[in-house]
Amino acid sequence: MRKVVIALSVLMALTSCVSKKKYADLEAKNKETQDLLNSCTVKLNSCLEEKAGLTATVDGLKQHNQDLLNSSKDLTMLTSKGAANLEKSLESLKEKDLKISRLQDALTKKDSVTLALVTSLKSSVGISDPDIEINVEKGVVFISIADKLLFKSGSYDVTDKAKGVLAKVAKVVNDKPDFECMVEGHTDNVPYRSNGVLLDNWDLSVKRSTSIVRVLTNDLGVNPAKLIAAGRSSYVPLVENDTPDNKARNRRTRIVVMPKIDQFYDMIEKEMKKQQK
Repeated sequence: MRKVVIALSVLMALTSCVSKKKYADLEAKNKETQDLLNSCTVKLNSCLEEKAGLTATVDGLKQHNQDLLNSSKDLTMLTSKGAANLEKSLESLKEKDLKISRLQDALTKKDSVTLALVTSLKSSVGISDPDIEINVEKGVVFISIADKLLFKSGSYDVTDKAKGVLAKVAKVVNDKPDFECMVEGHTDNVPYRSNGVLLDNWDLSVKRSTSIVRVLTNDLGVNPAKLIAAGRSSYVPLVENDTPDNKARNRRTRIVVMPKIDQFYDMIEKEMKKQQK
């Protein structure tokens, strides 16, 4: 009996030892498993955070891509509109260039007519005479005749010598039906002494102009509708009125030969029509 008890005691002791060892092993494995779980949990959380960041990045890239697509569509529309507008602008420029070209052609023709007129005047009137000047300014012909060829001092009666000069002018004017003439009287700055009829240099300059006009119309057959009488007094001098010679230069009659405005525009219109054919 005593042997049985001892055997049972030994067996119980062995069983107790085995259980503690297994428990320790299980504890160790449990700790290892827990550590591994904790490590996995940390990695999982890190992956989840990284996923969330990547998701946000992907969403941002998708939105950016969509914005680019939308911009591309808008740009395509803008490019199409821009091309259309550019084409319209080019067409408009072509039309303007054509109009400018036609106007330049008309002006060239006008200048040619003016040049022919100047040549005719110079050959007819005699440019060699120092008291007769013929020049062109901005397409208008100016014939300046010194008063000593036209009038006596202080007078507005046209001399016989002047009528010979005016006859040459009248011939050229009559040969140009599309032109008209303005006769301008000019004086120096010496005040005119009133004679009861003329009051001052204004009156004298106008009276000399109308005297020339009457000779051109009554004696030389110029159409009165083509003539304009004007007086400028002493206010448009050629030079300073500081010497007798300069004052003599300023005392003059200027005949302005110019195309009629309506005739000029007719020339432009005709040239433009020719260009269109």
